Amino acid sequence: MPKYIWLLVIVTTINVTGASFIWPLNTIFMHNELGKSLAFAGLILMLNQGASIVGNLIGGILFDKISAYKTILVGTGIALSAAITLSFFHSIVPYSILLVLIGFGAGMTRPVLFAMAGSVWPEGGRRAFNAIYVAQNLGVAIGATAGGYIASISFDYIFVANACLFGVFFIIVMVTFKEMDKERDRQMSTSVWEQSKKIQNKASFVALMILCGGFLISWMAYSQWQSTISSHTQDIGIPLDLYSALWAINGLLIVIGQPMIKWITSIITSEKMHIYIGNTIFIFSFVLVAFAENFTMFAVAMVILTIGEMLVWPAIPTLANELAPKGRAGFYQGLVNSVAAGGRMIGPFIGGVLVDMYHIQLLFFVLLGLLVIPYVTTRLYDRGISSNNESAKA
Repeated sequence: MPKYIWLLVIVTTINVTGASFIWPLNTIFMHNELGKSLAFAGLILMLNQGASIVGNLIGGILFDKISAYKTILVGTGIALSAAITLSFFHSIVPYSILLVLIGFGAGMTRPVLFAMAGSVWPEGGRRAFNAIYVAQNLGVAIGATAGGYIASISFDYIFVANACLFGVFFIIVMVTFKEMDKERDRQMSTSVWEQSKKIQNKASFVALMILCGGFLISWMAYSQWQSTISSHTQDIGIPLDLYSALWAINGLLIVIGQPMIKWITSIITSEKMHIYIGNTIFIFSFVLVAFAENFTMFAVAMVILTIGEMLVWPAIPTLANELAPKGRAGFYQGLVNSVAAGGRMIGPFIGGVLVDMYHIQLLFFVLLGLLVIPYVTTRLYDRGISSNNESAKA
């Protein structure tokens, strides 16, 4: 990989490690420590991800209009300021407000990291986006493992660790990103005014929106592991450090499982097939977790879930990059990240309401029904493009 991809991998790992001290434990902190309902915790997470969606869109547009360097400094500066404040004030009111600010600031940085990967290494294809994806999950493994241990001592230390890692990320970006920004492919950028005049290549845009419909559902299901399922593990007596160990398993498996994924994707090269297979694996994991009663069963379900996500998550930004017209890479990656944030926004709230009003088993039945939708969207998303290509050939 080019040196700038390695730099993106390093800073992404640091950033996600800091975030992973806190995000797997949000619901547990609000529900078990502050005594709020799952629906309330889901509402706060919904606001957090709503802010992340706005940040994603603004970050993607600013990447195209201004620069990656300035955009990521602004986003990280907002998240860092909120994280430092959170270290001192984390009763429910400041916690809720600051979590929304962190979501907005961190949301601005995500599309920049993905768009930069595609821009500085356009010939890398899926490998560029997969490198960022692996870095994210290495950060999850490190952060979740350390976070669970630290939280078992005191939640106060979690917020301090989060702020420190955001600070390290900010310093590295400030020192190194300006030069890397000069190396990106300027043909991938247009002004925000040009973007707002009209949708360029409507068939590609519609295809992206259809594809993202299934992506939204997948994230709604996946987000239950960070919200309703996390609280459920506490209710059945699984210790906090063991719950965090589930995310350590997730992150480590993604890192060490890359040779297996590389072998699979070399045999099955279609990104569509990656989504089909990954979504099927998601369904198996939720069937198992519906019957899980101890840590071992949850761990096996997490392993299965992780194999599925290794196929699905990198496939979507790869397809988005292929669909993007020249000058719209940042905008398209911003949309993809916004849809993922939308799933993380809606999922915990809907899941919390269902569990509060009924039972967690009903939630699993609903999720299994919803996971049929990604098969349909993946099958249909490029029909308009295929029709246009056939017409052009004719």
